[in-house]
Amino acid sequence: MNLRCLVLLTLGSFAHANEALTLWYDKPAKAWTEALPLGNGRLGAMIFGGPTEARYQLNEDTLWGGGPTDPSNSGALQSLPEVQQLIFAGKYAEAEKRIAETMMGTPPTQSPYQTVGNLRLQFSGGGPVTQYRRQLDLDSATTTTRFQQGGVTFTREAFISAVDQVLAIRLTADRPRSISFTASFDSPMGVEVRSESPRTLVMHGHGGKGGGLDHGALSFECRAKISTTGGTTTSNAQHISVEQADSVLIFLDADTSFRRYDDVSGDPSLEPVAHLAAAEKKGWDTLLRDHLSEHRQYFRRVSLDLGSSPAAEKPTDQRLQNFAKGSNDPSLIALYYQWGRYLLLGSSRPGTQPANLQGIWNDQTSPPWQSKYTVNINTEMNYWPAETANLSELTEPLIRLVKEIAETGKRTAQIHYGARGWVCHHNTDLWRNTQPIDGPQWGMWPTGGAWLCTHLWEHYQFTGDRDFLSDIYPVLKGACEFFLDTLVTDPQHGWLVTNPSISPENRHPYGASVCAGPSMDMSLLRDLFSQTAEAANILHSDDDFRQEILTVREKLAPLQIGEKGQLQEWMDDWDSKAPDQNHRHISHLYALFPSNQIDLRKTPDLAQAAARSLDTRGDFSTGWAIGWRINCRARLHDGDRTLKILHALLDPSRTYPNLFDAHPPFQIDGNFGGTAGITEMLLQSHNEEIELLPALPAAWTTGKVTGLCARGGFTVDITWNDGLATEVTLHSRLGQPCTVRIGDRKLHPTIERGKSLTLALTESD
Repeated sequence: MNLRCLVLLTLGSFAHANEALTLWYDKPAKAWTEALPLGNGRLGAMIFGGPTEARYQLNEDTLWGGGPTDPSNSGALQSLPEVQQLIFAGKYAEAEKRIAETMMGTPPTQSPYQTVGNLRLQFSGGGPVTQYRRQLDLDSATTTTRFQQGGVTFTREAFISAVDQVLAIRLTADRPRSISFTASFDSPMGVEVRSESPRTLVMHGHGGKGGGLDHGALSFECRAKISTTGGTTTSNAQHISVEQADSVLIFLDADTSFRRYDDVSGDPSLEPVAHLAAAEKKGWDTLLRDHLSEHRQYFRRVSLDLGSSPAAEKPTDQRLQNFAKGSNDPSLIALYYQWGRYLLLGSSRPGTQPANLQGIWNDQTSPPWQSKYTVNINTEMNYWPAETANLSELTEPLIRLVKEIAETGKRTAQIHYGARGWVCHHNTDLWRNTQPIDGPQWGMWPTGGAWLCTHLWEHYQFTGDRDFLSDIYPVLKGACEFFLDTLVTDPQHGWLVTNPSISPENRHPYGASVCAGPSMDMSLLRDLFSQTAEAANILHSDDDFRQEILTVREKLAPLQIGEKGQLQEWMDDWDSKAPDQNHRHISHLYALFPSNQIDLRKTPDLAQAAARSLDTRGDFSTGWAIGWRINCRARLHDGDRTLKILHALLDPSRTYPNLFDAHPPFQIDGNFGGTAGITEMLLQSHNEEIELLPALPAAWTTGKVTGLCARGGFTVDITWNDGLATEVTLHSRLGQPCTVRIGDRKLHPTIERGKSLTLALTESD
């Protein structure tokens, strides 16, 4: 089935021709991880689909606890030389204790992402419910719930528009005067609710504590406006009641007083008032038309067909259960792939906040790990599929975050290290704090900003946008300057290393995590220095600085192979003695993925060592950790092993009924890691070649994928049969040279800028 040709026949009817892109269930959601998410990057809702109570759990991406603070620790710099000496002397536990006492942020915490609350519709009437179905259509980004009760068929539809910035809800029935309910707001935040008119309900509140503040700096407001056809609408102080309506429209929006990480002076009522008025004037049909057009311009860029089977006819939660028992359901993997693209569209749009640890969907005041931006893997993983899965524009919020922490990170660099440039440790939040937090085992890691900078370079590699490169070059340079000032010479080997640091979030055999020169740091800095140098070369500027960082790059501690044949995680060969041989993080394998410093063809010994490290760690871990392993195995071209790990990610113990990743608990990065990994199985382009089907498993004998992106500005469609690529279509946005690899064969087609070329492939090509 060619997914590009699928169409939604009518919203509100279940378009069975579109089942391949639909999550559906035959019962309402009881748990939050069974509800279905809608989002436009800024506004989010979880739809439960209850017949007697329709719950819409709400989020707005700037509602965080705490507020602007200065968490710098003025005593950190004074302790730095002592800590470095202790680490070089092998007194790691003593160094870690000293860091905890004197070098963490003040306070060593950051702020939580929080929930707006709930819109609840309590329906009158009752009786048995039959023919119940709720669904989320990824192609239209709409939810529909339908059931029969008392001889009436009720339909409830919803979408969140990125064009008009509202949650739109439509309630209909096939018998006049059948819709009666009471609408109310509630929230765990502590709020005031009032009915502003018989048609408008308002909830006002404040963000909670966080980051050392016992109160929130932000105010927020959520508004719902109700319009009926037929029936009557009345209100009391905190509720609106609708009686005997034929149909109902509800438009909802929320906002906070956040304007920038250092500015909370906004009026949270202004935009919701304007958005609701405009939406009501525009009407459902036009809102829906514009929503579909905007959403599909992104979503329909990529299709994936791996075949189908009768297993796909079951509800999604049952498909998951059956898949774990061995059912043949290849279209579930295709659905999961598109699910990751859908979630990124819902949680990261130009102008919004980046996707956090739960995207934008959260029903708590203090969610797990505060749902912050954890930049020692999780935030980066969120954006792994953005470029390759043809959603490049959605990286704008991440790029803006990096620019902003380059501002706040200057103070951390100066006060904590006495250094130029900027630094970010393992977490940041809405307030763009960059200090080390939580404790040395997690927070004493100065290369978070370096990793984020690689995403800026990746965006350039896919887009070729020189104006963008010029804009972000000062950010890259500032990150380099920090390390030029803080790298120190390891007295044993004479290499330049970070000190203090950790290999996230692992403990080595000497009773601590802190160390000097872990492999991940060195790999990150090799990329940072080489990418910044190449940017300077492309921009024909800053040649002296370019030479300086390239010289320093050559002095960094190299990747090493240990006595067990593994890639060493630390500068010394400690791996086999580390207390956790199955640790979830595989930080030292950054060089394999997402970097390309380790490659099967160019560095076969290191690739073999990386495979040995993966074998030692094991294939199965938390959801996001499995996501990383999928991508690494794909880089090693082990398609069958990669598929086995992908199957483990889709196990009900690691994927909730609504397909959210189960860390557990929910973390969205595993979803994005899975989508990125499927792309890596089908297409890789990290070595100035476009490699087709590099990790195709034997089970995927026949299939087609369209719209994947390769570095150099290429879009790629691939058709394969009996495990071999039979046709490839390449579109070049930039007109750059093109090398296509198919196994050991290479093709060198010439494609003009803005043109496409289709190649019919044979085994002799």
